[in-house]
Amino acid sequence: MSNNKMRATALIAIVVMSLLTTAVSGCGADDGEAQTPASGQAEILEVKVENDQYAAPDLDRAGMSVGDMDVFSGNAIKDGRKVGHGGGSCQVIHVDGEKITAQCLLTMELEHGSVTMQALWVRGSSPLTMAITGGTDAYRDARGTVRFWDIGTPNERVRAEIIR
Repeated sequence: MSNNKMRATALIAIVVMSLLTTAVSGCGADDGEAQTPASGQAEILEVKVENDQYAAPDLDRAGMSVGDMDVFSGNAIKDGRKVGHGGGSCQVIHVDGEKITAQCLLTMELEHGSVTMQALWVRGSSPLTMAITGGTDAYRDARGTVRFWDIGTPNERVRAEIIR
């Protein structure tokens, strides 16, 4: 076989393996999250949120004011099965009449590590899009976005696009 044919065959093998890795990462066995994607590819995780604990410390004067918080925890549910858990807090940083803006910090623990997120949120708005700011273990170099809908309701759900 000529050098050009060997290079072409090797290139085709690399492309095919890359495509198979991409296909398998989104369609592997359902262990609650996609199989580990190659570096730089997005791992998509869509789950329902079941909140289990909540507190709203009123840190200043009575009523909503700067410094007040929402603190919460819950589980990530996929196909009726718990695939992760986490929680966080949203602290009020600005009050303008009924428009209340909070700085939110969350951590979601999954099978292969945790993902950290943060964003500003105007209370009551949906969806909330958060930046992935990092993580641990398999997610130590994570970036991307996480979007929450129907926050604080029985219908709360999440779609994470995790790039690592």
